[in-house]
Amino acid sequence: MRRIPHLSLAILTTAVALAACGKKEEAPVVAPAAAPEVAQACGKVTVANMNWQSAEVLANIDNIVLSKGYGCEVELVPGDTMPTMTAMMEKGQPDVAPEAWINAVRQPLEAAIKEGTLHYGAESLKDGGVEGWWVPKFVIDANPNIKTIDDALEHPELFASSEDKGKGAVHNCPAGWNCQLSTANAFKAWGAKEKGFVLLDTGSAAGLDGSIAKANERKQGWLGYYWAPTSILGKYDMVKLDAGVPHDKEAWEACNAKVDCDNPVKNDWARAEVYTVITDRFQKAGGPAVEYLNKRAWSNDTVNALLSWMSDNQATGADGAVQFLKTQPEIWTQWVSPEAAEKIKASL
Repeated sequence: MRRIPHLSLAILTTAVALAACGKKEEAPVVAPAAAPEVAQACGKVTVANMNWQSAEVLANIDNIVLSKGYGCEVELVPGDTMPTMTAMMEKGQPDVAPEAWINAVRQPLEAAIKEGTLHYGAESLKDGGVEGWWVPKFVIDANPNIKTIDDALEHPELFASSEDKGKGAVHNCPAGWNCQLSTANAFKAWGAKEKGFVLLDTGSAAGLDGSIAKANERKQGWLGYYWAPTSILGKYDMVKLDAGVPHDKEAWEACNAKVDCDNPVKNDWARAEVYTVITDRFQKAGGPAVEYLNKRAWSNDTVNALLSWMSDNQATGADGAVQFLKTQPEIWTQWVSPEAAEKIKASL
């Protein structure tokens, strides 16, 4: 979820039309010598360094792999979902968005893909971005009958509220996040109040994370909204409850994600599709480096564990990239050529 709201697509409508008018650079001439050939085939490349942890570390991994493995001249530029995708469609820059959560920009992005101004690379998060209501695994181990949200809501005593004696608690998202609305509407749709629960405001992202940490450390029940991949799920073993119903996109957009939803229905959260997006210029000019971007995909478990290490060590995205490349070659060497792998290992 990553704090990315379901934003209006109207902002990007003009971007699609403008993208069609952008000039495309021709691929550079490749020199015959082996080493310069790799460098020239890639040349300069700008990579969006998105402002959340998983995207930041992935951008830094791309920085090392593209520069050390494929001889690219890499520049990391600040990014966020909407501004980055708009800039790629309007200006053809940056060249690469390593972790684009496309659900929020699907309509104009698909138009740009069809036009040929942008291209999909690998599905960065091969499990997708996952949202929903979670509980600690030790709760499930002790109560194997709990599999769905409905099952959990039958047991307010297992998820006792610290603020409301005798009530169970459902932990909500921080104010201002779109998941605060969808969680409040889910609370209403599942009739949680009538089943003895209160909706607990966690105040902030730190408050939400802290409530999960406290519950796990004290082996106390916890129920609430969360998403993957995140560092907290790398540190604590949590289980996403089955919604028991499919995702209804029309009902979600009409009511479940809105503040004035009077009669929300039970509705599963959509699996967020998360792709690498590449400009047409770099698709043509990047040479073997583009093959890497078309293969580079990792699981939520891998990301969760890395983000947990970063949080525990107060590590930057650059630190996390080096840690991953040093400790998990069995994963990343599958993304690159053997020659590139040797160069990357030597650089580390």
